[in-house]
Amino acid sequence: MKSIDKIPTGKIGRTSKLVQTGAKIGSNYLKYYGKKAFNKELTRDDLDRDNASDIYDGLKSLKGSALKVAQMLSMEKSLLPSAYVEKFSLAQFSVPPLSAPLVRKTFKKYNGNYPEELFDEFTSQSVNAASIGQVHRAVKDGKKLAVKIQYPGVADSISSDLAMVKPIATRMFNLQGKDSEKYFKEVEGKLLEETDYVLEVKQSKEISEACNHIPNLKFPKYYEDLSSERIITMDWMEGQHLSDFAKENTNQEKANKVGQALWDFYMFQMHGLKEVHADPHPGNFLIDKEGNLIAIDFGCIKKVPDDFYIPYFELAKKENINNPEFFNEKLFELEILREDDTDNEIKYFSELFHQMLNLFTSPFHSEVFDFANPEFWDSITKLSEKYSKDEELRKMNGNRGSKHFLYINRTFFGLYNLLHDLEAKVKINNFRRYLK
Repeated sequence: MKSIDKIPTGKIGRTSKLVQTGAKIGSNYLKYYGKKAFNKELTRDDLDRDNASDIYDGLKSLKGSALKVAQMLSMEKSLLPSAYVEKFSLAQFSVPPLSAPLVRKTFKKYNGNYPEELFDEFTSQSVNAASIGQVHRAVKDGKKLAVKIQYPGVADSISSDLAMVKPIATRMFNLQGKDSEKYFKEVEGKLLEETDYVLEVKQSKEISEACNHIPNLKFPKYYEDLSSERIITMDWMEGQHLSDFAKENTNQEKANKVGQALWDFYMFQMHGLKEVHADPHPGNFLIDKEGNLIAIDFGCIKKVPDDFYIPYFELAKKENINNPEFFNEKLFELEILREDDTDNEIKYFSELFHQMLNLFTSPFHSEVFDFANPEFWDSITKLSEKYSKDEELRKMNGNRGSKHFLYINRTFFGLYNLLHDLEAKVKINNFRRYLK
């Protein structure tokens, strides 16, 4: 894969790159409708492929929060055309790396030393490049290490990147009024946290220590003396990315073992720690030869306050979902229903979220859940398609739900998708034995 010698860090440079990408997409539409005029049977598949490729090519050269958006979207398998999911999933752990000279220059800027001055060995070629940083192999005193280096300019460009995305997101999700600002602030705050590697090391150590008693779960050791605000040094962990393991694995027992560790890890964080690793994509997990799950990235941690946690999980119980009065009361607490809603809006969103919660909480309604169950995923796809085409929904105020939904829902969607890829059967309440 060709390396990158320069990343646009200024607002003008990054904006012009997005404008170029927009122009390519416009050209794709013109070509598509030109062909459609002569062939009525033509589908949108080619258009989706061209658009997905051009959008990804534009974002991967910007890296940072722009590429992080693509990474997040790749997890929404039931909401996006497959061409977008396939292309955007590359943002999880396979993007063009920085060139060796730029790596050396960036390392010196962030650390005050060149890599060869700190390590006995340092591989200048990246072994894993993602949205915010890339990973290199190193050796010090005989110990194999992974060194994560943040891309230059990422932290400084987050606010301006989101300002460019905001008008598109506002139209796409029909956000109305000043209340919508809370969602953008939540995303901006989390992205800024992800660029603070001192905070990430602290979070990594705290969560790995709190969860190290859960079976079949491993974590690297972190080295603060070899880390800084933009560099993290940790143990090198041997293993396969979760997605590669899922594609190759034919052993159901092993899939269940990994899936159970993953589920227990997340449920323990959610219910025991009231904070959770909110970036569950395959690039953040490895599987070793013994079938242990290795968690290697803790940049995005979402704290779950009680005033959200309590009503959220009260609505995971089937008896509460089917109690109309209690159900609507919790929808108000979670800001899904609003005091300024019309009767029609209350009726509409009550019915919508009743359908959604009946479906999305169904894993919690049984002792064992099979995440490979095609009926479950078909139902999610059908529900998504139904409401994506609903003209009535587009006319209504899209400001729905507490800001905490953004990362908690993302966490559950990501977790469900990982378990689906594994085709794992999971004991839902197994995690309770590890709560202290």
